Amino acid sequence: MPANIKPISHKNLKWYDFSSENKGTTEFLAEKFKFHPLDLEDCRTEIQRPKIDEYPNYLFIVLHFPVWNAKKGRITTEEVDTFIGQNFVVTLHDGALPPLEKILEECRTNAGKKKYLGKGSGYFLYQLTSALFDYCFPLIDKMWRQADAIERDVFDEEGVRDLLKDIMLLKKNIISFRRIIQPERPVISALEHKNKKFLPETLEVYFDDVVDKIEKQWNSLDSLKEVAETLQDANESLISHRSGETIKVLTIFSVIMLPLTLISGTFGMNVKLPFAENPIAFLGIAGVMIVIVVAMFVYFKWKKWW
Repeated sequence: MPANIKPISHKNLKWYDFSSENKGTTEFLAEKFKFHPLDLEDCRTEIQRPKIDEYPNYLFIVLHFPVWNAKKGRITTEEVDTFIGQNFVVTLHDGALPPLEKILEECRTNAGKKKYLGKGSGYFLYQLTSALFDYCFPLIDKMWRQADAIERDVFDEEGVRDLLKDIMLLKKNIISFRRIIQPERPVISALEHKNKKFLPETLEVYFDDVVDKIEKQWNSLDSLKEVAETLQDANESLISHRSGETIKVLTIFSVIMLPLTLISGTFGMNVKLPFAENPIAFLGIAGVMIVIVVAMFVYFKWKKWW
Protein backbone atom coordinates (compact mmCIF):
# COMPACT_ATOMS: atom_id res chain seq x y z
CA MET A 1 0.00 0.00 0.00
CA PRO A 2 1.28 3.54 -0.74
CA ALA A 3 2.82 5.28 2.21
CA ASN A 4 0.62 7.14 4.67
CA ILE A 5 -2.61 5.72 3.21
CA LYS A 6 -4.80 3.76 5.62
CA PRO A 7 -8.40 2.75 4.99
CA ILE A 8 -11.21 4.04 7.15
CA SER A 9 -13.13 1.00 8.35
CA HIS A 10 -16.53 0.45 9.93
CA LYS A 11 -17.98 -3.03 10.26
CA ASN A 12 -17.33 -4.69 6.88
CA LEU A 13 -16.95 -1.51 4.84
CA LYS A 14 -13.57 0.09 4.05
CA TRP A 15 -12.94 3.45 2.41
CA TYR A 16 -9.64 4.16 0.67
CA ASP A 17 -9.04 7.78 -0.33
CA PHE A 18 -6.04 8.72 -2.47
CA SER A 19 -5.38 12.42 -2.95
CA SER A 20 -3.02 11.82 -5.87
CA GLU A 21 -2.99 9.24 -8.63
CA ASN A 22 0.41 7.64 -9.19
CA LYS A 23 1.87 4.36 -10.28
CA GLY A 24 2.20 3.05 -6.71
CA THR A 25 -1.49 3.69 -6.04
CA THR A 26 -2.72 1.89 -9.14
CA GLU A 27 -0.33 -1.03 -8.54
CA PHE A 28 -1.77 -1.41 -5.04
CA LEU A 29 -5.35 -1.34 -6.39
CA ALA A 30 -4.51 -3.85 -9.12
CA GLU A 31 -2.99 -6.24 -6.62
CA LYS A 32 -5.61 -5.93 -3.89
CA PHE A 33 -8.86 -5.51 -5.84
CA LYS A 34 -7.98 -6.85 -9.31
CA PHE A 35 -9.51 -3.82 -11.01
CA HIS A 36 -9.54 -3.80 -14.80
CA PRO A 37 -6.28 -2.40 -16.27
CA LEU A 38 -8.20 0.05 -18.45
CA ASP A 39 -9.90 1.53 -15.37
CA LEU A 40 -6.55 1.90 -13.63
CA GLU A 41 -5.15 3.56 -16.74
CA ASP A 42 -8.06 5.99 -16.63
CA CYS A 43 -7.10 6.82 -13.06
CA ARG A 44 -3.64 7.88 -14.21
CA THR A 45 -4.93 10.06 -17.05
CA GLU A 46 -7.48 12.84 -17.29
CA ILE A 47 -10.90 11.73 -18.55
CA GLN A 48 -12.74 14.41 -20.49
CA ARG A 49 -16.26 13.20 -19.77
CA PRO A 50 -17.86 11.38 -16.80
CA LYS A 51 -18.77 7.74 -17.18
CA ILE A 52 -19.81 4.52 -15.43
CA ASP A 53 -18.28 1.11 -16.12
CA GLU A 54 -20.07 -1.88 -14.63
CA TYR A 55 -18.36 -5.14 -13.65
CA PRO A 56 -19.61 -8.18 -11.72
CA ASN A 57 -17.79 -7.17 -8.53
CA TYR A 58 -17.63 -3.39 -8.71
CA LEU A 59 -18.60 -0.17 -10.45
CA PHE A 60 -16.09 2.33 -11.78
CA ILE A 61 -17.39 5.90 -11.82
CA VAL A 62 -15.69 9.03 -13.16
CA LEU A 63 -17.19 12.39 -12.16
CA HIS A 64 -16.02 15.99 -12.51
CA PHE A 65 -16.65 18.83 -10.09
CA PRO A 66 -16.03 22.58 -10.33
CA VAL A 67 -13.65 24.08 -7.78
CA TRP A 68 -12.58 27.67 -7.20
CA ASN A 69 -8.92 28.31 -8.00
CA ALA A 70 -8.03 31.29 -5.82
CA LYS A 71 -4.67 31.85 -7.53
CA LYS A 72 -6.17 32.06 -11.00
CA GLY A 73 -9.42 33.61 -9.82
CA ARG A 74 -11.56 31.27 -11.88
CA ILE A 75 -13.39 27.93 -11.97
CA THR A 76 -11.31 24.83 -12.66
CA THR A 77 -12.17 21.13 -12.87
CA GLU A 78 -11.42 18.41 -10.35
CA GLU A 79 -11.84 14.78 -11.38
CA VAL A 80 -12.93 12.15 -8.86
CA ASP A 81 -12.55 8.47 -9.77
CA THR A 82 -14.54 6.05 -7.63
CA PHE A 83 -14.55 2.26 -7.32
CA ILE A 84 -17.46 0.85 -5.36
CA GLY A 85 -18.01 -2.77 -4.36
CA GLN A 86 -19.99 -4.67 -1.78
CA ASN A 87 -17.64 -3.89 1.11
CA PHE A 88 -15.29 -1.20 -0.19
CA VAL A 89 -15.20 2.29 -1.69
CA VAL A 90 -12.06 3.72 -3.31
CA THR A 91 -11.80 7.39 -4.27
CA LEU A 92 -8.97 8.95 -6.24
CA HIS A 93 -8.55 12.65 -6.94
CA ASP A 94 -5.69 15.00 -7.67
CA GLY A 95 -5.86 17.98 -5.35
CA ALA A 96 -7.81 19.14 -2.32
CA LEU A 97 -11.59 18.88 -2.32
CA PRO A 98 -13.20 20.59 0.73
CA PRO A 99 -16.23 18.22 0.92
CA LEU A 100 -14.02 15.12 0.90
CA GLU A 101 -11.66 16.65 3.45
CA LYS A 102 -14.63 17.40 5.71
CA ILE A 103 -15.93 13.82 5.46
CA LEU A 104 -12.42 12.44 6.10
CA GLU A 105 -12.15 14.60 9.20
CA GLU A 106 -15.53 13.43 10.49
CA CYS A 107 -14.70 9.78 9.79
CA ARG A 108 -11.79 9.98 12.20
CA THR A 109 -14.43 9.72 14.94
CA ASN A 110 -16.65 6.72 15.69
CA ALA A 111 -19.76 8.84 15.22
CA GLY A 112 -18.55 9.93 11.79
CA LYS A 113 -17.77 6.37 10.73
CA LYS A 114 -21.23 5.26 11.78
CA LYS A 115 -22.85 8.20 9.99
CA TYR A 116 -21.09 7.69 6.66
CA LEU A 117 -20.15 4.02 6.56
CA GLY A 118 -22.89 2.49 8.65
CA LYS A 119 -25.44 1.98 5.85
CA GLY A 120 -23.34 0.29 3.19
CA SER A 121 -21.23 1.31 0.23
CA GLY A 122 -24.15 2.48 -1.92
CA TYR A 123 -25.43 4.95 0.67
CA PHE A 124 -21.88 6.15 1.28
CA LEU A 125 -21.53 6.82 -2.47
CA TYR A 126 -24.70 8.91 -2.29
CA GLN A 127 -23.32 10.90 0.65
CA LEU A 128 -20.06 11.56 -1.21
CA THR A 129 -21.71 12.72 -4.43
CA SER A 130 -24.31 14.75 -2.54
CA ALA A 131 -21.62 16.56 -0.52
CA LEU A 132 -19.58 17.28 -3.66
CA PHE A 133 -22.57 18.72 -5.51
CA ASP A 134 -23.60 20.70 -2.41
CA TYR A 135 -20.19 22.36 -2.66
CA CYS A 136 -21.22 23.73 -6.06
CA PHE A 137 -23.94 25.97 -4.63
CA PRO A 138 -21.53 28.36 -2.83
CA LEU A 139 -19.57 28.69 -6.09
CA ILE A 140 -22.75 29.72 -7.92
CA ASP A 141 -23.56 32.16 -5.11
CA LYS A 142 -20.07 33.61 -5.50
CA MET A 143 -20.66 34.20 -9.21
CA TRP A 144 -24.02 35.84 -8.46
CA ARG A 145 -22.25 38.23 -6.08
CA GLN A 146 -19.73 39.01 -8.82
CA ALA A 147 -22.58 39.71 -11.23
CA ASP A 148 -24.24 42.04 -8.69
CA ALA A 149 -20.96 43.92 -8.18
CA ILE A 150 -20.47 44.29 -11.94
CA GLU A 151 -24.05 45.54 -12.31
CA ARG A 152 -23.45 48.25 -9.70
CA ASP A 153 -20.27 49.33 -11.49
CA VAL A 154 -21.89 49.30 -14.93
CA PHE A 155 -24.62 51.69 -13.85
CA ASP A 156 -22.42 53.80 -11.60
CA GLU A 157 -23.06 57.45 -12.48
CA GLU A 158 -19.95 58.79 -10.78
CA GLY A 159 -17.24 56.85 -12.53
CA VAL A 160 -16.90 55.36 -15.98
CA ARG A 161 -14.64 52.40 -16.64
CA ASP A 162 -14.65 49.53 -19.06
CA LEU A 163 -15.76 46.37 -17.25
CA LEU A 164 -15.30 44.08 -20.23
CA LYS A 165 -12.50 42.08 -18.57
CA ASP A 166 -14.58 41.46 -15.42
CA ILE A 167 -17.64 40.49 -17.46
CA MET A 168 -15.67 38.13 -19.70
CA LEU A 169 -14.09 36.44 -16.66
CA LEU A 170 -17.57 35.93 -15.21
CA LYS A 171 -18.79 34.49 -18.52
CA LYS A 172 -15.77 32.18 -18.69
CA ASN A 173 -16.54 30.84 -15.21
CA ILE A 174 -20.18 30.28 -16.17
CA ILE A 175 -19.18 28.44 -19.35
CA SER A 176 -16.67 26.30 -17.46
CA PHE A 177 -19.26 25.46 -14.79
CA ARG A 178 -21.90 24.53 -17.40
CA ARG A 179 -19.40 22.41 -19.32
CA ILE A 180 -18.61 20.46 -16.15
CA ILE A 181 -22.19 20.05 -14.93
CA GLN A 182 -23.98 19.21 -18.17
CA PRO A 183 -22.66 15.64 -18.70
CA GLU A 184 -23.01 14.80 -15.00
CA ARG A 185 -26.82 14.63 -15.11
CA PRO A 186 -27.20 11.42 -17.19
CA VAL A 187 -24.39 9.72 -15.25
CA ILE A 188 -26.02 10.31 -11.87
CA SER A 189 -29.40 9.29 -13.30
CA ALA A 190 -27.84 6.07 -14.60
CA LEU A 191 -26.69 5.12 -11.08
CA GLU A 192 -30.31 4.26 -10.25
CA HIS A 193 -30.29 1.44 -12.78
CA LYS A 194 -26.91 -0.10 -12.10
CA ASN A 195 -25.95 -3.24 -10.16
CA LYS A 196 -28.48 -3.49 -7.33
CA LYS A 197 -25.94 -5.44 -5.28
CA PHE A 198 -24.10 -2.17 -4.65
CA LEU A 199 -26.92 0.33 -5.19
CA PRO A 200 -30.19 -1.17 -3.92
CA GLU A 201 -33.56 0.15 -5.08
CA THR A 202 -34.04 1.98 -1.78
CA LEU A 203 -31.30 4.42 -2.90
CA GLU A 204 -33.14 5.55 -6.02
CA VAL A 205 -34.87 8.38 -4.19
CA TYR A 206 -31.51 9.55 -2.80
CA PHE A 207 -29.85 9.72 -6.20
CA ASP A 208 -32.98 11.47 -7.49
CA ASP A 209 -32.19 14.12 -4.88
CA VAL A 210 -28.67 14.53 -6.32
CA VAL A 211 -30.12 14.83 -9.84
CA ASP A 212 -32.49 17.50 -8.53
CA LYS A 213 -29.53 19.45 -7.13
CA ILE A 214 -27.81 19.32 -10.51
CA GLU A 215 -30.98 20.56 -12.22
CA LYS A 216 -31.22 23.48 -9.79
CA GLN A 217 -27.61 24.38 -10.46
CA TRP A 218 -28.14 24.15 -14.21
CA ASN A 219 -31.19 26.43 -14.04
CA SER A 220 -29.31 28.92 -11.89
CA LEU A 221 -26.42 28.90 -14.36
CA ASP A 222 -28.85 29.53 -17.20
CA SER A 223 -30.19 32.60 -15.41
CA LEU A 224 -26.66 33.75 -14.58
CA LYS A 225 -25.61 33.32 -18.21
CA GLU A 226 -28.46 35.59 -19.33
CA VAL A 227 -27.54 38.19 -16.70
CA ALA A 228 -23.89 38.17 -17.82
CA GLU A 229 -24.87 38.61 -21.47
CA THR A 230 -27.22 41.46 -20.54
CA LEU A 231 -24.48 43.14 -18.49
CA GLN A 232 -22.07 42.85 -21.41
CA ASP A 233 -24.58 44.45 -23.78
CA ALA A 234 -25.38 47.20 -21.26
CA ASN A 235 -21.69 47.88 -20.62
CA GLU A 236 -20.92 48.14 -24.33
CA SER A 237 -23.94 50.40 -24.92
CA LEU A 238 -23.04 52.72 -22.04
CA ILE A 239 -19.39 52.90 -23.08
CA SER A 240 -20.46 53.66 -26.64
CA HIS A 241 -22.93 56.29 -25.44
CA ARG A 242 -20.39 57.96 -23.16
CA SER A 243 -17.80 57.92 -25.94
CA GLY A 244 -20.36 59.53 -28.23
CA GLU A 245 -21.04 62.22 -25.63
CA THR A 246 -17.32 62.96 -25.37
CA ILE A 247 -16.94 63.13 -29.13
CA LYS A 248 -19.96 65.46 -29.34
CA VAL A 249 -18.46 67.87 -26.80
CA LEU A 250 -15.13 67.85 -28.61
CA THR A 251 -16.88 68.43 -31.94
CA ILE A 252 -18.83 71.40 -30.54
CA PHE A 253 -15.63 72.98 -29.27
CA SER A 254 -13.98 72.38 -32.63
CA VAL A 255 -16.88 74.01 -34.47
CA ILE A 256 -16.77 77.01 -32.10
CA MET A 257 -13.02 77.42 -32.53
CA LEU A 258 -13.16 77.20 -36.32
CA PRO A 259 -14.50 80.74 -37.04
CA LEU A 260 -12.36 82.18 -34.25
CA THR A 261 -9.27 80.61 -35.80
CA LEU A 262 -10.29 81.93 -39.20
CA ILE A 263 -10.71 85.51 -37.91
CA SER A 264 -7.49 85.50 -35.88
CA GLY A 265 -5.60 83.95 -38.76
CA THR A 266 -6.92 86.48 -41.23
CA PHE A 267 -5.95 89.48 -39.13
CA GLY A 268 -2.62 87.89 -38.33
CA MET A 269 -1.51 87.92 -41.98
CA ASN A 270 1.38 90.20 -42.91
CA VAL A 271 -0.75 92.31 -45.29
CA LYS A 272 -2.53 95.63 -45.01
CA LEU A 273 -6.12 95.11 -43.83
CA PRO A 274 -8.96 97.56 -43.21
CA PHE A 275 -8.94 99.13 -39.72
CA ALA A 276 -5.51 97.61 -39.09
CA GLU A 277 -4.18 101.00 -37.92
CA ASN A 278 -7.25 101.75 -35.79
CA PRO A 279 -6.39 101.63 -32.03
CA ILE A 280 -9.68 99.96 -31.15
CA ALA A 281 -9.48 97.31 -33.90
CA PHE A 282 -8.35 94.64 -31.42
CA LEU A 283 -11.34 95.30 -29.17
CA GLY A 284 -13.69 95.16 -32.16
CA ILE A 285 -12.28 91.84 -33.35
CA ALA A 286 -12.45 90.42 -29.82
CA GLY A 287 -16.07 91.61 -29.55
CA VAL A 288 -16.98 89.92 -32.83
CA MET A 289 -15.42 86.67 -31.60
CA ILE A 290 -17.37 86.82 -28.34
CA VAL A 291 -20.63 87.45 -30.24
CA ILE A 292 -19.90 84.46 -32.51
CA VAL A 293 -19.21 82.19 -29.52
CA VAL A 294 -22.39 83.29 -27.71
CA ALA A 295 -24.46 82.93 -30.87
CA MET A 296 -23.18 79.41 -31.49
CA PHE A 297 -23.85 78.38 -27.88
CA VAL A 298 -27.41 79.73 -28.17
CA TYR A 299 -27.88 77.89 -31.47
CA PHE A 300 -26.61 74.59 -30.02
CA LYS A 301 -28.92 74.97 -27.02
CA TRP A 302 -31.86 75.73 -29.30
CA LYS A 303 -31.09 72.60 -31.36
CA LYS A 304 -30.59 70.63 -28.09
CA TRP A 305 -27.12 69.57 -29.18
CA TRP A 306 -25.61 70.78 -25.91
